[in-house]
Amino acid sequence: MDIFMQAAIDEAKKGKAEGGIPIGSVIVHQGKIIGRGHNRRVQSGSPILHGEMDAFENAGRQPAKVYRDSVIYTTLSPCSMCTGAILLYEIPKVVIGENHTFQGQEQLLKDNGVEVTVVQDQQCIGLMEEFIRLHPELWHEDIGTD
Repeated sequence: MDIFMQAAIDEAKKGKAEGGIPIGSVIVHQGKIIGRGHNRRVQSGSPILHGEMDAFENAGRQPAKVYRDSVIYTTLSPCSMCTGAILLYEIPKVVIGENHTFQGQEQLLKDNGVEVTVVQDQQCIGLMEEFIRLHPELWHEDIGTD
């Protein structure tokens, strides 16, 4: 297991333990995590705190060149909002834990020159399958289908 994907999974587990949606993300620059986060929409009453957005928030202000030399790891395929942030800050590579339970905007990332790797990690799949089964209403709210 890649240590950075494991860090994203650990974030997802934190979100689950807090009663939120189990999606986590880390931003890595030159082999070091500079931002980590998990979906906190439920916990914070926020419309935008997906895992990737929380990782950006926790990374704080960074020079554009830092993001252009970073990799973002996320346990779930990024939605339109998170894809937009990845494109805005020109992050060149995204490593995705799984896209079995949700297919995000991977093609848009690729069309814009972002390297996309999907690992189909069983921990990531299991976390989301369980969450969707137990909390379908929260899941549909999170992805904007409810």
